[in-house]
Amino acid sequence: MSETAAPKRPPLMPLDEALATLLAKATPVLGSESVSTFESDGRVLAQDVVSGLTVPPRDNSSMDGYAVRAADCATAGVELSVAQRIPAGTVGVPLGAGSAARIFTGAQIPAGADAVVMQEDTTAIAQEGSLGRVRIDLVPAPGQWIRRAGEDVASGDVVLSRGERLSPAALGLAASVGMDRLLVAKRPRVALLSTGDELVMPGEVAPEAMKPGAIYNSNRFFMRALLHRLGCEVNDLGIVPDNREATIDALRRAAESNDLIITTGGVSVGEEDHIKAAVQALGELQLWSLSMKPGKPFAYGRIGKAHVTGLPGNPVSSFLTFLLLVRPFLLTLQGAARVAPQPVAMRADFDWPRADKRREFLRARRNAQGGLDVFGNQSSGVLTSAVWGDGVIDTPAGQPFKAGDMVQFISFASLLA
Repeated sequence: MSETAAPKRPPLMPLDEALATLLAKATPVLGSESVSTFESDGRVLAQDVVSGLTVPPRDNSSMDGYAVRAADCATAGVELSVAQRIPAGTVGVPLGAGSAARIFTGAQIPAGADAVVMQEDTTAIAQEGSLGRVRIDLVPAPGQWIRRAGEDVASGDVVLSRGERLSPAALGLAASVGMDRLLVAKRPRVALLSTGDELVMPGEVAPEAMKPGAIYNSNRFFMRALLHRLGCEVNDLGIVPDNREATIDALRRAAESNDLIITTGGVSVGEEDHIKAAVQALGELQLWSLSMKPGKPFAYGRIGKAHVTGLPGNPVSSFLTFLLLVRPFLLTLQGAARVAPQPVAMRADFDWPRADKRREFLRARRNAQGGLDVFGNQSSGVLTSAVWGDGVIDTPAGQPFKAGDMVQFISFASLLA
């Protein structure tokens, strides 16, 4: 009696290869729009911001104190007459020899002055009928506490580059060169749907009334939040029943008005996993088995002009595949120049002797000693690990490590920004 050999499974796809393949399909086609600088946080610049002025436009004081000639203060304790008072927004007169100007932070340095002595290093001496005198209690160095014209920005400088994702500091910089509006990439339109008859929504069924096998749809909550943080317009299609016709109908409607369709669950090989067949009935889909733990199953396809990504159903797998694959894909669609976070080397304060054959992302957090601790249960269904952790340790396949070894740490702060 002969035995039929089981078909060999295809080799697992390395995560870097999957990301490169995915990003190659993310041609920026969203277009751009002019948005108030106030409303541009997190958006991706569609053109360079060029300064039309110098910042600061003139030398100014970085401290409240007294503008002086350093040559007049060759020894500590010199007394000078206070000849003028220069608040920010006003322009003083040239400073004569042997005199000082009371000056405030941001005020323009008067001609003749070449140093500022902060008020803590002076003693004011009142004098009736005048601005008084001041004793300079130290010897100032020429140039001290003076912000030079153009030390921040010179006219003609590119202060923000196309493809930069705008931060609060970037908005302030844009405003400092007079930009009240910015040209940014349009928001990606993303349809989000979950599959699974076992899923129920919090608030619709009380915990004590949950049927055997039912689970709350946690993925829908963190996925919407992640998409909103990336500046997406989210079209939440809810939970789609586990049958082919309902799945095809939901996907057809989603493809009509969205740039990307994200599904969670339904991308494995089970009989009730209908995403693959439904997408293939409408367009094309590739099912990838990634060399990644957690997060092995992943799908990419197209329905008309809409991209489709299929994420695994287990919550930590879905969370991490979104952050490591879908997030850079969405940023690339917007023309972002930097889409991948930079890991930092940190010390592991635990042993990890059981290296997996897949590249593994261990949920970990910083400790008071400057090292990293690991969450005890690394299962793909334990969402607690992602709440407890500050980020993940990027562990190469088959590479164990010991306490004291340096590892590559990717913070959630860099992934969730």
